[in-house]
Amino acid sequence: MPRTARSFALSVIVAGCIAATCGGSDAASSPFSFSWTQVATGFPSPVFVTSAPGDPDTLYVVEQPGEIKIVQGGTITGTFLDIRNIVESGGERGLLSMAFSPQYATNHLFYVSYTNLQGNSRVAVYHSSGGIGDPSSGQSLLELHQPYKNHNGGQLQFDNRGYLYIGFGDGGSSGDPQEHAQDMSSDLGKLLRSHTTTPDRHWKIVALGLRNPWRFSFDPANDNLWIGDVGQATWEEVDFRAAAKLDTLANYGWSHYEGNSVFNPAHTLSSAGELTWPVLAYGHVNGKCAIMGGDVYRGSAIPVAQGRYFYGDYCSGAISSFTTGPRGRTSPAMPSGNVPALSGFGTNGHGDLFALSLKGQIYELEAG
Repeated sequence: MPRTARSFALSVIVAGCIAATCGGSDAASSPFSFSWTQVATGFPSPVFVTSAPGDPDTLYVVEQPGEIKIVQGGTITGTFLDIRNIVESGGERGLLSMAFSPQYATNHLFYVSYTNLQGNSRVAVYHSSGGIGDPSSGQSLLELHQPYKNHNGGQLQFDNRGYLYIGFGDGGSSGDPQEHAQDMSSDLGKLLRSHTTTPDRHWKIVALGLRNPWRFSFDPANDNLWIGDVGQATWEEVDFRAAAKLDTLANYGWSHYEGNSVFNPAHTLSSAGELTWPVLAYGHVNGKCAIMGGDVYRGSAIPVAQGRYFYGDYCSGAISSFTTGPRGRTSPAMPSGNVPALSGFGTNGHGDLFALSLKGQIYELEAG
């Protein structure tokens, strides 16, 4: 049943278990606890939440069917963008992400990632006027043919240098049958980066070997990259790339590897890029099946959460976290609450951390 209580304080004072490296138990006791408090509801399939530069208190909630809702003080106050007429939604398709230009306060540009009516992935730039996105202003910046209906990826993020990133899965089906992820002639199974803000922008591959990077993020304190790459049948993984190495091509191994294990030895591992192992992999145990990549907490409201990376699992709803350092994970993962039908995370301009549920709610991280 959907949980409608104002708060379900799923404290994690007691030790729990998460399969952390080779499928073994890596339980950690915590001297503190976290909970997730419902702060808004009434969304059909929310998949992403963010705020605009210069306006940290207003939330923008991306809804998979094709709308972006404005939330102020926990209440939906309007629609920022409605492009349902050009979005194919359902399963892993739909309006999947948005990113405000770092100069949004002056240029009023924002970017969206969605599945068009032909079933292909598209990145487009839009303009807002009077605080509302103009649906007629959209310009396509990138379109990628999708051979299947799943593993579309779709996350958009700016790094601290102003580059726009988009993550794409391997194209779908099962086991990467066309071996897209290791094929440098394909944009599938890749992380791409743009250098300009014009419609004819150039996109560069900065990572390959990804199965379905549904959600990734940059640590605002240092620009380190964190990726939650959804696995096949055995392993879910968290990938890490230090900011100093973002300009060096990374190869995360799929579909020769899944997690730390060989998945298909017949799938050739590309010589392109630096083979990069996950900093954490967990197995399909205790109801877990699909990682929802998260964010490093950099807010001020919860000092004990500072520098912790929070991520979760769609099937179990279990959320975990670990401390981070220059080389990635620096502590065992510890249980950090639960959100049913977890679809992802997001932050606002204050650094507060939110989790989304496909059941229609948004929750905020709290201590205790």
